[in-house]
Amino acid sequence: MDYAREELLACTLARLVGDAAHVAVGAASPIPATACFLLRAQHGRPRVSLLARRHGNPFSEGSREIFDLAGQGRIDVFFLGGAQIDGEANINLVEAEGRRFPGSFGSAFMYFTAHRTILFREEHSPRVLVPKVDFVSAPGSSAPGVWRRGGPQALLTGMALFSWQAEKKRFRLESVHPGVTADEVRAATGFDYDAAATVGVTPAPTAQEIALLRGPVAAEIAANYPEFARKVWGLAA
Repeated sequence: MDYAREELLACTLARLVGDAAHVAVGAASPIPATACFLLRAQHGRPRVSLLARRHGNPFSEGSREIFDLAGQGRIDVFFLGGAQIDGEANINLVEAEGRRFPGSFGSAFMYFTAHRTILFREEHSPRVLVPKVDFVSAPGSSAPGVWRRGGPQALLTGMALFSWQAEKKRFRLESVHPGVTADEVRAATGFDYDAAATVGVTPAPTAQEIALLRGPVAAEIAANYPEFARKVWGLAA
């Protein structure tokens, strides 16, 4: 491959974000941030609220202001991951395999109030993609009568892309990344899901996307995620 795995994932996320007007990105999310800056380099949008921004952060109170915007319906897309993700799109950020994690923080609130949530986790293994999470930090769906503006749109991992079928409350395998087979994805996934008889391959980054990623996008990412920029592009802040 003439591109890094991180570049493939960022391009795939950018296509999922699409024409969203306002995207919020959490503090430890360099690949989602890269996807958003790629879209900005291509189209001049979306507005990106980046909690990890070291310079020019418009928020004086950090995540509190993100929550206010989400509650008002002004966050189109958010990204969530977890120590565990199950086949009902529930996420666990509390405890798994005897290990404690920082906690749910605002994940449940954002899952309910952002218009769309893209689930993202690079590791694709049965210990992460489980039949049922040990603890529900944020639910993928809600009971009838429970107000909810949004929910999951898709799940992207280091091996594959799944879409979310809201009516069935179930994932569908849409594509496998180059060099990965559908059988390998099935073996590495702890929950059941739907799939076509023939599963396509995730589109590789285009030459234009690579040029933007390694130019203006990398420079912007280096200012906020210096270790990531050094790892992927060898670029210092």
